[in-house]
Order: sequence, then structure tokens, then C-alpha cells
Amino acid sequence: MALSLSAAVLLGIIVFVLLKGGYVRVGSALACTLFGFTLAATGLAPVINSGLASLAGLLSSF
Repeated sequence: MALSLSAAVLLGIIVFVLLKGGYVRVGSALACTLFGFTLAATGLAPVINSGLASLAGLLSSF
């Protein structure tokens, strides 16, 4: 749970910075957000979560 919350906050900050800098438009960010929520409701969500957990474990070992 803590990893998910941290990842959500980090990605939120990145999206905010990109929106503020003009690199990503609001419509594109909204579409990506809605796609993420839709993807989280599918059967692929556990696979994505385990992949992100493995990546976080790999990165923390450095």
C-alpha cells in the first residue's frame, strides 16, 4: 500500500510539472488518467502491480 501511494504521489508530481511546463496538455493528461483507472479495474492489474513491485525492489538494491 505504501508503495502504491508513493508511486501515485510521484507520478502526480511528474504530471503536474509536465502540465505546468507545457509539455503535456490537460486533455492528454486526463485521457492517460482515465486509461489508468480503467486498466486498474481489469484482470491485468495484479500483473502490473507485481511488475512494479519487482522494479521497485530492483531499484532499491542499487
